Amino acid sequence: MLPVPGRRAAGWGGRRGLRGRAAAAAAGWGGGRLAMRYNERELLSLARQPAEKAAEILMRVPKKGSVLKKRLVKLVVNFLFYFRTDEAEPIGALLLEHCRITKEEENVFSISFIEEPERKYCFECDSEEQCQEWIEALKRASYEFMRRSLIFYRNEIQKMTGKDPLEQYGISEEARFQLGTRKQ
Repeated sequence: MLPVPGRRAAGWGGRRGLRGRAAAAAAGWGGGRLAMRYNERELLSLARQPAEKAAEILMRVPKKGSVLKKRLVKLVVNFLFYFRTDEAEPIGALLLEHCRITKEEENVFSISFIEEPERKYCFECDSEEQCQEWIEALKRASYEFMRRSLIFYRNEIQKMTGKDPLEQYGISEEARFQLGTRKQ
């Protein structure tokens, strides 16, 4: 089972297993902590998939005293995996839902989560161009962005042709593209 959208994926220590606060897969949500279920094998398998974007860039995690470290950062679907540059397994992953991607200073962008804005992951790129490319790719990666794009293009095609382009696939209700309300 993959992580539930809207939660951060856990950091893990590859062969060393899960660790720290991230190990509990905790994600702040509405002031409380909710556990996120995931399957470590599925996440590792996803991390090995071809990336939409990958590069070695400097990264700072939101830990007190954290410094910028060179990491291999890999965008796969709506996950941002990060690796030590000399290891094949990721040391962590960010689920890019309910987050803000922000341009910081020159060549730097950050990712923070709406439910925990004080916890910022910072990334320093080699150039302003590379920084802008990352920001655009990350913003396009979320499920919410893809959902809105699908609805927009579906409506545009329907206006032009008078037919629902998804009907041939048995998808005809817009409700299928709505995010359900969370039930506690």
